[in-house]
Amino acid sequence: MITLDIKKIGYYFTRYIDNFLLAGIFLLMLTGLIVLYSATGGNLTRVISQLINMVVAFVVMWIVANIPLQRIMRLAFPIYVLGIILLVAVALFGEVQNGARRWLNLGFTNIQPSELLKIAAPLMMAWYFDKTHITLRWRDYVVAVLILLLPVLLITRQPDLGTALLILISGFYVIFLAGLSWQIIVGLAVAVAVSLPLLWIFGMHDYQRKRVMTMLDPSQDALGAGYHTIQSSIAIGSGGISGKGWLKGTQSQLDFLPEPSTDFIFSVFSEEFGLIGNSLLLSLYLIVIGRCLVITARAPTRFTRLVAGSITLTFFTYVFVNMGMVSGILPVVGIPLPLISYGGTSMVTILLGFGILMSIHTHPKLVKT
Repeated sequence: MITLDIKKIGYYFTRYIDNFLLAGIFLLMLTGLIVLYSATGGNLTRVISQLINMVVAFVVMWIVANIPLQRIMRLAFPIYVLGIILLVAVALFGEVQNGARRWLNLGFTNIQPSELLKIAAPLMMAWYFDKTHITLRWRDYVVAVLILLLPVLLITRQPDLGTALLILISGFYVIFLAGLSWQIIVGLAVAVAVSLPLLWIFGMHDYQRKRVMTMLDPSQDALGAGYHTIQSSIAIGSGGISGKGWLKGTQSQLDFLPEPSTDFIFSVFSEEFGLIGNSLLLSLYLIVIGRCLVITARAPTRFTRLVAGSITLTFFTYVFVNMGMVSGILPVVGIPLPLISYGGTSMVTILLGFGILMSIHTHPKLVKT
């Protein structure tokens, strides 16, 4: 009788959870805790803090996974409005750290509202597309672009160009998946290329221009702006095939690496576990992304396909940008490595997205309202 009750309880807690996807997420998080212990010099307090972040994120994922799709659709608009209100609050009352106003002090904790918009903006756009005509018109795309640009502009003013660009990309994925023609995409690409000089002169801060120049040639300021990229490249290269071993990475243990527990944690991992470890880590990411693509392909409606596709491609983008950043092929933009880097807000946001994917997979029927 007790065994039967345990099975019922287990079924209740896992009936809306995709076990395959959960296994991949869990293995990545476990890897993150192992690397974080080394990156922080054996700081158990930091590791426990991250473990608490993971527990909170898992609870959020479980709650969202159990929410029927109809309710998720109804929540799209209020979540988006809440995110915009929080961004305005940051602009008015946010705390300034390192010359940027990105955080909002709630008294008991600090939050970064821009993280919420990584989910809220594409969710809102997908909701809007689902509410429009079967055949989308150009006016529908214009409205979607305006929905996207509002949070992007607010975040750019903080300034946080990296997060703004990632939200812009996630929104573009929704527009692309909605059926935007290739002619328009090519036209937009040409327009962006033509406007790059204006963006360079009028749209970027001095430190942002410096990051781009440093990416092209880190040695021109080896002790300044290029220091991060150079030390990260040394760490990745010195790992070799099998790595130096856990807790034996000289670049991280001797404090040569900047932000080893957040933005540059992949450098710590590469130095200690080498090419073999990197291959295993990439395989885990590919398993998670592959499972998400399967869920996207099986999504039953326009809304679910757009949301699932955007979340999946955005997750891939975060991984690619962080690894490209620490490897020196992309500018340093302060993007953490998903599920590995230390951080509470980003962890909760990512698992919230996975919770939506699980809800899409386990609640296959969606009645439009």
